[in-house]
Amino acid sequence: MIDTSQTKPVVIVVGIATTGRREVLRDTLAQIDKQERRPDRILICPVNDSDVDWDHAAELAAPVEHVVGPQGSSAQRNAIFDAAGEADLIVFFDDDFLPADRFLAETEHLFLQNPDIIAATGHVLADGIRGSGIDLPETFSILASDTAPERGEARVAPAENLYGCNMAFRFATIMRIGARFDENLPLYGWHEDIDFSGQLAGKGRIVFADALRGVHRGVKRGRTSGLRFGYSQIANSVYVARKGTMGWRRALRFAIGNTCANIVGSLRPQGLVDRRGRLKGNLLALSDLLRGKIDPKRILSLR
Repeated sequence: MIDTSQTKPVVIVVGIATTGRREVLRDTLAQIDKQERRPDRILICPVNDSDVDWDHAAELAAPVEHVVGPQGSSAQRNAIFDAAGEADLIVFFDDDFLPADRFLAETEHLFLQNPDIIAATGHVLADGIRGSGIDLPETFSILASDTAPERGEARVAPAENLYGCNMAFRFATIMRIGARFDENLPLYGWHEDIDFSGQLAGKGRIVFADALRGVHRGVKRGRTSGLRFGYSQIANSVYVARKGTMGWRRALRFAIGNTCANIVGSLRPQGLVDRRGRLKGNLLALSDLLRGKIDPKRILSLR
């Protein structure tokens, strides 16, 4: 534990990579503006300038800055790293993740009290990515009804990897080891969080922190096509396993589990979840794997 009274003020930067979700992002920024401990800067890297309501962003208490970067969640997050400057902590939120009001306050406390922690991911109270998504009223209802643990009782446990919708990092460590999100995982960047966590392994503690809480709405608008995503479910798992930042057993579990879910979902369509498109992408990737031609970047030529 360190004596926080003797340290300089902590600089917290929030980073958001976004595309095609102007109104969703607006709601997320409004929620971030309610934080008890507001960020010192908010860095937004959109694909297009129109992806952000800049007039609304200018009204927030924390300064919002436009970061320019190539398309793709990994590339956009790397651009945010490059713009983060003198940040002490950098917190990435998905553009559809709404943090509880004390998320950043608890993040600051966690890292100050635990200098060996280099990365943390929080408790997702509900995750719309597993279904058709969570609308805004339900999201607010979930946040309002949540009973967070007392600070001294909140669980901090080792995490195998971070969850991309909410990730907090000790920025000096990221810069020291030169960790970057892998831009060979294009567009949606499936498994980029696992790969990045693998780069940090052995450099310090990576934890799940129960005090960091929020809702991942899982908005489907603005995501990559079912065909592309299905291809990534297989190709990215193989790529990350070959790279060594994820074990082969886990990669196979992801690939087989997702393919089975897509087979079942193809028989019983789930609204906005394009299971048939994903299954087609799975099968295309498996064909490429058997022919020795599998490559995550192939999705750039798919539609």
